[in-house]
Amino acid sequence: MVSIPVTNISSSNGRQPIPLIGLGTATLTESGDKVKAAVIEAIKVGYRHFDTAAAYGTEKSLGEAIKEALKLGLIKSRAELFITTKLWCDSTEGHLVVPAINKSLQNLGLEYVDLYLIHWPLKVNQDELKLPIPLECVAAAINIRDVWEGMEKCQDLGFTKSIGVSNFSPPLIEEILSFAKIPPAVNQVEMNPLWQQKKLNEFCKKNDILLTGYSPLGASGARWGDNRVIECDVLQDIAKSREKTVAQVSLRWMYEQGVSNL
Repeated sequence: MVSIPVTNISSSNGRQPIPLIGLGTATLTESGDKVKAAVIEAIKVGYRHFDTAAAYGTEKSLGEAIKEALKLGLIKSRAELFITTKLWCDSTEGHLVVPAINKSLQNLGLEYVDLYLIHWPLKVNQDELKLPIPLECVAAAINIRDVWEGMEKCQDLGFTKSIGVSNFSPPLIEEILSFAKIPPAVNQVEMNPLWQQKKLNEFCKKNDILLTGYSPLGASGARWGDNRVIECDVLQDIAKSREKTVAQVSLRWMYEQGVSNL
């Protein structure tokens, strides 16, 4: 079983542990059975952090996998897992936040999540999710104060232990910090050895916000990105000299930056 290191983030109970390596489900959208099988296998080898989102369409399958893992005795209780989900851009209005997390919880079959994030600082008007989002579907900038108050309400109600943001820049986070009763615990962004996010990481550390990097190996085969990380000559040379894989080198680099990754 993999021994995965943890760190702590702010939560409704003061601090809570978050595994530094998690399994994202953004690319597992073709089949619910595929998501379920991947999560169960990940639990078997030691993964305890799973990341989903309303936009991914994987919440229900993740929930089914959790139930199956409990049934099989792979975990003794839901509390052994750290579950993250996200508020999609069609619900980035203050009065829509609580209904949105309730829908996610219903999909997951859970009473709470460990971390709830604002997926993007955007308002999108779409009847059906399409990526990339057409420009004509992107509305005016969101009222971040109203949305964040909705996020805080989610934590106050016990629907999530911690709240945070995703794909946010320092100016947007500073705006939240200027009025927040509960500051963001996490900022989840794309990060890897070729997109190092140094300034953002420094800013987040200064403000006691954990940076979580998604696509640490690039995004080959996903709905975005490319395979520049895996095919990088420098990383391949480093991996060869240390008798490791490029994936191992990249994940080790992420760990040494003091961030978590998916």
